[in-house]
Amino acid sequence: MIATLLLLAYATAVATIGPRFLRRAHWQERYPRAGIAAWQALSASTVAAVLLAGLSAAMPMMLVTTTLAEFLYTCAMLLRAQYATPTDALVTTVGLGVVVVVSSRIAWCVARTAIGVTRARRVQRLSLAVLTHVDPATGILVLEHAEAAAYCVPGRGGQVVVTSGALGQLAAEELEAVLAHERAHLRGRHDLVVATATALRDAFSFVPLFAAAADQVPRLVEMAADDVATRSADRRCLAHALLNLGGAPAPAGLLGAGGSTAAARVRRLVAPSQPFGIVRGMAAAAGIAVVLALPLALAAVPALAAVSEAYCPVSWTA
Repeated sequence: MIATLLLLAYATAVATIGPRFLRRAHWQERYPRAGIAAWQALSASTVAAVLLAGLSAAMPMMLVTTTLAEFLYTCAMLLRAQYATPTDALVTTVGLGVVVVVSSRIAWCVARTAIGVTRARRVQRLSLAVLTHVDPATGILVLEHAEAAAYCVPGRGGQVVVTSGALGQLAAEELEAVLAHERAHLRGRHDLVVATATALRDAFSFVPLFAAAADQVPRLVEMAADDVATRSADRRCLAHALLNLGGAPAPAGLLGAGGSTAAARVRRLVAPSQPFGIVRGMAAAAGIAVVLALPLALAAVPALAAVSEAYCPVSWTA
């Protein structure tokens, strides 16, 4: 029961305090990839803590066996013992119920998000097959539209789409920077990162961490793509391209260079570059590793306590 309470307290603290801390962490703008990893680590750690709390309530004893058959037999015996009294039966039922409900809810929302995104992309691909033509010089899809916009269609055979309005406004260097940005989305499968954060928010919208992650991750994903683009393009050139694209949003389920984050990203690009540094990077990686490992460490409290107990004292005689 101690492990269960510790895990629940940890999950509550991370889900409420974590987003407040990360929202004020300006280092994320200097190293957005670490920021994305931090949001993902906090979300995964919270879910793991809740699931492990349910399991520890249902099965408070640590199982140590040598074969699968012995493991299953021991599980059955422990569950049977847990249902020996009404109180233990209630605790076990609640613990198993938490595991089933949380895991089922997450699986359902992930599947629903995946199906919705897949359908939206299918509609986009069908429309683009009719409304666009391939630019022989760059291999991108050109959509005849007066509004300047650029976005990508992730998935198998990912494609980059640029409107004729954007081609008319962007200089050659600016177009290359925008294309590098969109291709970074495709290579990094940033669509999966955003979809996962969205699914968790839809599953448990009342959890502050998941709501904040769904809001912050798309912004950091765009910054991460900007950083990849600036490896081959000038920062100010990309900033000027974003100004030309304005706030044109990408279609639903897709990622675009413009959108509501464009203004903040332009300010970031025109500001002097501030490398994150190896030491800070290692510190961020260590912090993320600790966050991911803590639920397992807390779940192992009963095992550690058992190891420290001297159940079979040995007395030496002359």
